[in-house]
Amino acid sequence: MLAKDQLARRGEATAADFLEQAGLTIVDRNWRCPAGEIDLVAVDGSTLVIVEVKTRSSDDFGQPLEAITAGKLARLYLLASKWARAHDLRFSGFRIDAVGVLDDGSGAPRIEHVRAVI
Repeated sequence: MLAKDQLARRGEATAADFLEQAGLTIVDRNWRCPAGEIDLVAVDGSTLVIVEVKTRSSDDFGQPLEAITAGKLARLYLLASKWARAHDLRFSGFRIDAVGVLDDGSGAPRIEHVRAVI
């Protein structure tokens, strides 16, 4: 596995642990369909939460969350409805969250969680 893929997997695991400690329940990871991929799917009360995780080993090229584009967010909205239909689930609502993980491997990673990105 490439180093960047290992970093991404470690970041997603870190984000999932962080969100679970914050009271969310992780119900799916790395869900894929022809339209794209959702990093994490969680439930917060009666709200479906689609989570985009961005992990970086340094901030040399900017903070992790700066890499989330408007196009990516639009695709995540589409993917949220596709995930719910594929799992035949109804929720009172959904939101898109973003988690940035800065992890250089030398200590505890820095985690930034933004709820309801749009």
